[in-house]
Amino acid sequence: MPSAVDPLQLDTGTLALFVGQAAAALVQEQLAAQGFGDLRFSHGYVFQHLIDGEPTVGELAAQLGMTQQGASKAVAELERFGYCERVAGAADARIRRVRLTGRGREAVAAARRARADVDERLARRFGE
Repeated sequence: MPSAVDPLQLDTGTLALFVGQAAAALVQEQLAAQGFGDLRFSHGYVFQHLIDGEPTVGELAAQLGMTQQGASKAVAELERFGYCERVAGAADARIRRVRLTGRGREAVAAARRARADVDERLARRFGE
């Protein structure tokens, strides 16, 4: 059986990594409990670019620093789950833009509430 890790013996980067992973796990649990169990941590990177914009898949790929094929795959998965959709561009209907659906916006709101809950729990335990 492995021994317990003493947080006081960890360097700042490792401690921050562990705290971040634990916080992300709590958020994932809350999202799943609210009906968003199909979301993964990595989906958050895509969501960040859809909150205030409607990029093309190519623009999204550039923003994420990935291939267009990878971005298209991520968008297709989120479309299948009902979180985003591809729509005709306002200026040029041939251009397809990606935007959050109502379910996608609900997931964003739920994630924000879950992160705020984690912050509140930490503040209660350790102070501001």
